[in-house]
Amino acid sequence: MEQQAKAPADLKKVADFLRSGSAGMKVRVGALNGKRVDYFKGKSAVKALLSPAYQKKKGMPAVSNEAEAMTVLHAVHTFAFYIRVQRFGPSGSSSSSPKTLQIMPEQKWAQDEYYAWFYDGSQWTTYAGGVLMVAIMLGGVMFPLWPPIMRLGVWYLSIGMLGLIALFFVIAILRLVFYIATVLVASPGIWVFPKLFADVGFVESFIPLWEWDLPKKKSKKRKSEKGKEKEKATQEAGVATGTETPPGSRTRIEEVADEDDA
Repeated sequence: MEQQAKAPADLKKVADFLRSGSAGMKVRVGALNGKRVDYFKGKSAVKALLSPAYQKKKGMPAVSNEAEAMTVLHAVHTFAFYIRVQRFGPSGSSSSSPKTLQIMPEQKWAQDEYYAWFYDGSQWTTYAGGVLMVAIMLGGVMFPLWPPIMRLGVWYLSIGMLGLIALFFVIAILRLVFYIATVLVASPGIWVFPKLFADVGFVESFIPLWEWDLPKKKSKKRKSEKGKEKEKATQEAGVATGTETPPGSRTRIEEVADEDDA
C-alpha cells in the first residue's frame, strides 16, 4: 500500500515486530469480505510494546509506559498497517468458524478495539524458502550427475530414515499389545510412552516411560452444571411436598465470568 511505503523506518520496524512471533501477541483469524485475515485487540499490542522483547530491539521508538505505547501504535495505525474493524458472530454455521469482520468508517486507536492486519511483515523468510525449494528440486533432478560418494551417502541416509520409520511403527504396535495385556491382567492398563502421539516435542514424546490409563477428571464446568441440576431438583421436590429446603443447606454455585479477550 502507498501509505505503508511512506512510513518512517522506525515505525515500519514496529509493525514488523508486532507481526513477528517474538511480540507474543494473541492473533486471531477473522473473515473480512469473504477473505481470511489476521486481527488482534488493541491492548494486546500495548502489552507487546511494554514487553522485554521490545525493549531489546534497536532502531525503534522508545516506550517506557502505556501512554507512550499508545502514541506509537496510533502513529503506526495512521500508515494503514492495520485497520480498525468491528467483530460480529461466526462467519459459518459452526461456532468455531472465523468471526465476521467489518471495516469501521471512523478510524481511531483504542485498547478495546479490534484491528485487522493489512501488512504481512518481512517477506525474507518466504523468499528464502522459495529459493531453498528450487535448489532442492534442481539437486534432485541432477542426482545422476552427483559424485559416487554423495550418492552412496544419500542411499545410507534414506535407509536410516526408513529404519527409524519402521522402528516407530514397531514401538506403536508393541505398546498397543502391552496395553491390551495389562488391561486384562492389571486394569485399567498401562501405556508405554503415553505421550508418543501427543502434540509435544520429540524428547517429550518419550517422557514418562509408562503411565496408568486413568480416566480424565471431569471439568469444573461440568460439576457446576450438575450442581445446578441437583439444586433445581431439590427445590422442585420441596415444592411438591409443601416444604422448602433451608437456605443454608442449598448447594452454593459460584459462576466465574469469562475473562475479556486479551
